[in-house]
Amino acid sequence: MKKDPNKGYIALLGWSLNAIEAAENFDRRYVVVAPDWAEEYCQKHDIPYVPWNFERLNDRSMEIAETLKEMGVDVSIPLFEETVEWAGAINSVLLDSPRLYGQSLLLRDKALMKRRAQLGGIRVGIFEEAHDKEDVVRFLKRVNQTLLKLDGDPNDPIHLKAFDKAGCLGHRVIRTPDEVDTIPDEEFPVLMESHLDGWEFAVEAWIHNGKIVFLNISEYVTLGYSVFVPASPELEKYRPQITAQIEKLIKAFDIEFGLIHPEYFVTNDGEMYFGEVAYRPPGFKVFELLERVYGFNAYQASMLVFDPKATDEEVKAYFPKEVVDADGYAGCFGVYPRRRVVSKLEIPEEVEDDPYFESHELTTPVEETVTKRTAFGTHWGLVYFKGDEAARMKELLKHMEELDFYV
Repeated sequence: MKKDPNKGYIALLGWSLNAIEAAENFDRRYVVVAPDWAEEYCQKHDIPYVPWNFERLNDRSMEIAETLKEMGVDVSIPLFEETVEWAGAINSVLLDSPRLYGQSLLLRDKALMKRRAQLGGIRVGIFEEAHDKEDVVRFLKRVNQTLLKLDGDPNDPIHLKAFDKAGCLGHRVIRTPDEVDTIPDEEFPVLMESHLDGWEFAVEAWIHNGKIVFLNISEYVTLGYSVFVPASPELEKYRPQITAQIEKLIKAFDIEFGLIHPEYFVTNDGEMYFGEVAYRPPGFKVFELLERVYGFNAYQASMLVFDPKATDEEVKAYFPKEVVDADGYAGCFGVYPRRRVVSKLEIPEEVEDDPYFESHELTTPVEETVTKRTAFGTHWGLVYFKGDEAARMKELLKHMEELDFYV
């Protein structure tokens, strides 16, 4: 597509073919910043590319910002959790705004993030940092004491999460002091949180000039397994409250532009609790699901709201109207083998025959023994569905958990 020199020049941080394809078909100039292994592919396919290995930020880190500045790049966009901090550091140079780097640290460190949210008057569960196993045992006991548990009552679980990894990585649920022994020492320090009973959901909000321009609510059927968009009418009825929460978040984190992906809980009495927020595209191909029902490309939408040269009119014209403009519901299910030993991929007939079934990206197993999942493991691929009814979509995605795709 023809590029417009009057619009922003964008750097994509990290490797995502879907994001690259979206940039190719968009009217802005772009460059991909990715590790050396991407070079050959980029040369072969004429993809503008700058090599950079995203190790920890160090004394050489500013080189990439200077390189991009000399090229005339206006803004960098993080595509993955690991590049959020880099985007903050680079954008603080490109946009001449030092606070962007500090802001990116808040959006990376889960403990700092919760403190910042709390200071902004946002409800969070009880949380603490743990440096060793003793800290975890103490926290487990203290949380259950606070909940007035009696001897013999089952413990309320606590959650352990890595400080700076994406969503499910390193997430463990601990119920008893014995389970604490299974945590490898190298996982510390971790963030510990009390368990929130409630309906967990995620939001994707595109922000331009400090205002929400599009807000999607993604409904989890089972966390780590399945999600669909837009949310069911039961969850959508909370939209006004959810919007108010996101506006609080924008204010607390001082967010002027970009895409945020926060997670929340709504408890039985309708209270909203903040889980965490990411400054990058969500996992589980939610961008692709949004395109299925709304017809707009969510990667391009992100390039638009990140671009300092984008006008309010252009942004407004790009986005559809939430819920009303969706033609049905799109969902996907992450497949985990249910057996210990598998030899082949076999899509159940009832899945392929289902009118909601669209496609899958499952591959034949390379290894026969299924590695045991610690915490939330990585699924083996996704199965996609689209249909007209939220209730039917929910039922279908839930049912998928009982089926064997690998035998």
